[in-house]
Amino acid sequence: MQRINVIGTSGSGKTTMACRLAQRLGVPHIEMDALFWGPNWTPVPEEVFRQRVVEALSGPAWTIDGNYRRLRTSVWERADTVVWLDYPLAVIMTQLMTRTLRRSLKGEELWNGNRESLSKTFFSRDSILLWALQTYRRRRREYPVLFAQPEYAHLTFIRLCSPKASARWLAAVQRAET
Repeated sequence: MQRINVIGTSGSGKTTMACRLAQRLGVPHIEMDALFWGPNWTPVPEEVFRQRVVEALSGPAWTIDGNYRRLRTSVWERADTVVWLDYPLAVIMTQLMTRTLRRSLKGEELWNGNRESLSKTFFSRDSILLWALQTYRRRRREYPVLFAQPEYAHLTFIRLCSPKASARWLAAVQRAET
């Protein structure tokens, strides 16, 4: 297990898990959002995004977090493991709300000068909270079907259904790899 994609609904903790996993394994961590978003929340052109991802995955070992459907095949062809953070919606929304409020109130920079704002979070069609609600059920239906596809038979799929289960799994990875 050296090339891992961490997936899940926005707010599930993909970046946190991928970063911790990368630290434990001693491999690079790649954040797909950082490769996708340009200044002022402007997506980079599709070919630029695709090239950035392919270059980031060119090394022998890595963890990457993200659910970008249009690049899934590119990522999963190179991966050996997919970790799905499949938490209950209440857990995800609590984590997402806490994270978004913290980032907004502290003015934390995410990527390329972008920051979350309370107005965008609560009063916009581009709300991350709305996005999480809109994608939660779709991902829960979609992922098990994808995992059964023959083109992904080379992958090990790990489904973690709670933060406690994730913490236990991560601790076991640490013991096994150190």
